[in-house]
Amino acid sequence: QVQPVESGGGSVQAGGSLRLSCAVSQSISMHSCMGWFRQAPGKEREGVGSIQSDGATTYSDFVKGRFTISKDNSENTLYLQMSSLKPEDTATYFCAVDPPGGLPHNNCYELRYLTEFGISGQGTQVTVSS
Repeated sequence: QVQPVESGGGSVQAGGSLRLSCAVSQSISMHSCMGWFRQAPGKEREGVGSIQSDGATTYSDFVKGRFTISKDNSENTLYLQMSSLKPEDTATYFCAVDPPGGLPHNNCYELRYLTEFGISGQGTQVTVSS
């Protein structure tokens, strides 16, 4: 069973930056879809963005232009570079990879599929103060 492990969270002031990392226990080249979602206390999970095996990315509107997803196949690591952080970005951030057999309809564009069916880790907390 693949096991993602997130790291890099912390506390930052509004306008600051953080880079989250996700180490995956197997070759990420095996995964056609990976990405990040987040969950704030009392709120539902929301997709942040995804990256496909060819490097194509999709982002939620609320992070577009501020967050960047990348991956290093040689290190089996996924990254989330976050800039211009806002207090509303405060949440636990989870990395997710597609499960064996892939996502429903192999759909990596609609982030709800990766958020609901992806295999995720324990998450890393990001707190943005105003």
